[in-house]
Amino acid sequence: MSDTEPIVKRAGDIEYESVGAAEGMSKGVLLNADDGAPNFAIRRFVLEPGATVPKHTNDVEHEQYVLSGKYTVGIGDEEYEVAAGDSLFIPGGVVHWYRNDSDVEGTFLCAVPNGDDTIQVLDEE
Repeated sequence: MSDTEPIVKRAGDIEYESVGAAEGMSKGVLLNADDGAPNFAIRRFVLEPGATVPKHTNDVEHEQYVLSGKYTVGIGDEEYEVAAGDSLFIPGGVVHWYRNDSDVEGTFLCAVPNGDDTIQVLDEE
């Protein structure tokens, strides 16, 4: 039996904020350690039409599920067009970026391990 308590967090309780270096991207934390989730955080991201997220790395892995829209994700040396229903795994330390060239927003869920996650934005060459 687990020592943790069940959590139900309502959609109206999620606050969205702009993501620093990313133009046109916002993030809402659905669940994380602050809510009592012991191992993982789940976040929902919104990529507005025309949004770009620069090349960057994270210390931790990302598991993502595309909820709506379509957009381009660069992972390592490859580019992928993704759409609703697609899933992605981005290993920790791998360079990745996002671009929404469509005229509708793209949304995705992203699960990461709780704890520190250093993000390093890479200079464009």
